[in-house]
Amino acid sequence: MYGINQRCIYISFHFFVLWCHAQGENHPSPNFKQYVRTQGAVTDQLSRRQVRVYQLYSRTSGKHVQIQGKRVTATAEDGNLYARLFVETDTFGSRVRIRGAESGRYLCMNRKGKLVGKPNGRSRDCIFTEKVLENNYTAFQNAKYEGWYVAFTRKGRPIKASRTRENQREVHFIKRLHTGPPPFPNTDQSKHFEFIRFPSTRRAKRNRKSRTSS
Repeated sequence: MYGINQRCIYISFHFFVLWCHAQGENHPSPNFKQYVRTQGAVTDQLSRRQVRVYQLYSRTSGKHVQIQGKRVTATAEDGNLYARLFVETDTFGSRVRIRGAESGRYLCMNRKGKLVGKPNGRSRDCIFTEKVLENNYTAFQNAKYEGWYVAFTRKGRPIKASRTRENQREVHFIKRLHTGPPPFPNTDQSKHFEFIRFPSTRRAKRNRKSRTSS
């Protein structure tokens, strides 16, 4: 009788496991990758934009990206004023807008896949997705033209984006700090803070005497 009860319990537990498994199939787990992809594509209109300042070192040209008016090249030396970039966050994900600190123009990509500098960077062709690769380099994919990347030749000339791929050396960059002057008006950040010394008053002397007597 004891063995029969054990067998009944085992069979009941087996059916319970099968039932739980069937319930799990009826209610699949949410697709988090799709959720992150969807949320990352929505422009954040409420939060304060984060702005980072750095240079983009091209793996192929050995120089830095610079925006001079409409012209965009990767021929700037380290510390060049036109190589200093303001990178503004656009979404909760990794989408950014890249603006030249000196020229004030945004890095954009037209429908032919050519890199150009525009005074207004609100359109989607001026938004790029930062992709950190396995080799620790960073690639910038255009948000409007998926699969098109920012790329330069060995001479620092822009490459047509329709010919680019993620694994190409031409699309690989390193983010570096700018070695030039500070980008903000308070250029005297290196000065030490100085205390202002005031002469002691009579009231202060009385307070000192009262403290010593107590």
